[in-house]
Amino acid sequence: MLPTEFSPIAFIATTPTGAKKLQPLCQNNAATLWVPESLSEINNAQIYKDSLKNHVASLWDKHQAFVFCLATGAVVRLISGLLKSKSTDPAVVVVDETGKFVISLCGGHQGGADKLANLIALQLGATPVLTGASNSLELPAVDMLGVPFGWCRGNGDWNAVSATVAKGEDVEVIQEVGSTLWQNYLPKSHPFKFHESPTTKATIHITHKSSPPLSPSPHPPLPSIIWHPRVLWVGIGCERGTSKQVIADAIAQVFQENQFALAAIAGIATIDIKADEVGLLELCCERNLPFKTFPSEILRMVMVPNPSQVVEKEVGTPSVAEAAAIVAAKQTSLKVPKQIYRASNQNLKGAVTVAIAASEKEYIGKIGKLLLVGTGPGNLEQMTPAAQTAVASADAVIGYGLYIDLIAPILQKHQIVEALPITKERDRATRAIELASWGLSVAVISSGDSGIYGMAGLVMEDLQASGWDGKSPSVEVFPGVSAFQSAAARVGTPLMHDFCAVSLSDLLTPWEVIVKRLEAAAAADFVTALYNPKSKTRTQQLAEAREIFLKHRNPDTPVAVVRSVYREDEQITITTLEKLLDVPVDMLTTVLIGNQSTRSYGDWMITPRGYRK
Repeated sequence: MLPTEFSPIAFIATTPTGAKKLQPLCQNNAATLWVPESLSEINNAQIYKDSLKNHVASLWDKHQAFVFCLATGAVVRLISGLLKSKSTDPAVVVVDETGKFVISLCGGHQGGADKLANLIALQLGATPVLTGASNSLELPAVDMLGVPFGWCRGNGDWNAVSATVAKGEDVEVIQEVGSTLWQNYLPKSHPFKFHESPTTKATIHITHKSSPPLSPSPHPPLPSIIWHPRVLWVGIGCERGTSKQVIADAIAQVFQENQFALAAIAGIATIDIKADEVGLLELCCERNLPFKTFPSEILRMVMVPNPSQVVEKEVGTPSVAEAAAIVAAKQTSLKVPKQIYRASNQNLKGAVTVAIAASEKEYIGKIGKLLLVGTGPGNLEQMTPAAQTAVASADAVIGYGLYIDLIAPILQKHQIVEALPITKERDRATRAIELASWGLSVAVISSGDSGIYGMAGLVMEDLQASGWDGKSPSVEVFPGVSAFQSAAARVGTPLMHDFCAVSLSDLLTPWEVIVKRLEAAAAADFVTALYNPKSKTRTQQLAEAREIFLKHRNPDTPVAVVRSVYREDEQITITTLEKLLDVPVDMLTTVLIGNQSTRSYGDWMITPRGYRK
């Protein structure tokens, strides 16, 4: 139930109570619960036989995160000699034995301990304890700002800039490239200035350059940091057999001459006949870069500044490096036209042509995720821990505004949150797929269950229509308590025998089809849940549905009308089929119509299970 970004993760307990508290969290193959020999009876746990201090030391460099159910002081003594740098240390989280508190002890930002503590707290129903200054300010940490977008950290005084933000002092942001989505979801009272300010105390540069542009600066100079979005696509043409080293040297020289940061490279692009070029493949593998190839038929259509008839005669296109860079970046121009490099070392053979184009959207470097989440009836207590974890761990959350508001307590300060109106379901699906295809983890929320009149169907339909390969983006559906289940629970046991659900909304289904389904349900004596019974512009469908059911059922048939179930403004009415239209209903209402055996008993509605004759 915890994201794979924390894998592998070690859970450590020394008491039976602690082990039982951590066991529910160890639900995947990358999570291991470690206990001492004295707790060998604990199921699904690994036994350590050395001292705990030595055991933790043996695991330290092999794990992304550690979760201890121990006293905080004991954990501090265990790990103190292992800590090296906040940029490399794993996340360390402590859970107290009562399960009331989850403490982010070490590696809060870059290690991810703050995020991990939040997620564990959601699953345990505990309080997360986060002591970093950015948490109290409801701000994204400056050393985590670009992580969702795959940005690389550059040079700078990260501690000083973080301290400036913590003090609430103005920080100027100079962003040349990369997504600006993060700017849209800052709290109103944030310290970031997106223009020159005389009160600036620090600077954040977001650039593809290796160093920030020169500008008049105060003395002493202000502390600054650099983020490098991966926007530069490097087009390569090379002689057959050119070594990895020669290609790397050529790229390094061109980047140095143009003051570009190697960390800003999005990927390598070339012609398809170079798809098996060993030097290129080795370089991309070593640096974890995507390798894109294009056929000559595509490359020859691209307008480039330096076409070559010689190249065209050889490979069928007048440009390889320049054209490939432009196509990969989805641009029409270059940052750097082709530069030819030959190895200066006689032991290294080969020649390389390098061109660079900058894409508008950065390369994130990970497979995106679509998390299709059912939030249940609206009260967070009715939302499954897995669904809460999915929402809290996502980079972006998309949904109808009301549903976003209902889950506001579990939203995180770093998240992109986009609320779209109630009639914009298709737009929500399109936007979610767009962000996930880019590489973000996107939670698409629906009330109730996302697979029952929810967003899951629209998202899956659109994926299929787009030719989705079934892998990228990945998809996971998180079930929720549906509206008819929630409504039924509030009025007793109306769904105890065969039942069905029908939506009265003809927005996506012709009314003639809905009528056929209503007639079939009424004739077959199904207990029937009616969704979307009435809107401001659609007022007659419920009356027609009632007439259909009156043809097959007694006017005294019990009916439950439940509005905003489990929410603060919940309204419940037990009435009859005959008097159904006397009760106010709207789009937040679910109507439950009993079958011939259903009876009312005070404020309850009971449908017999059917075993007794």
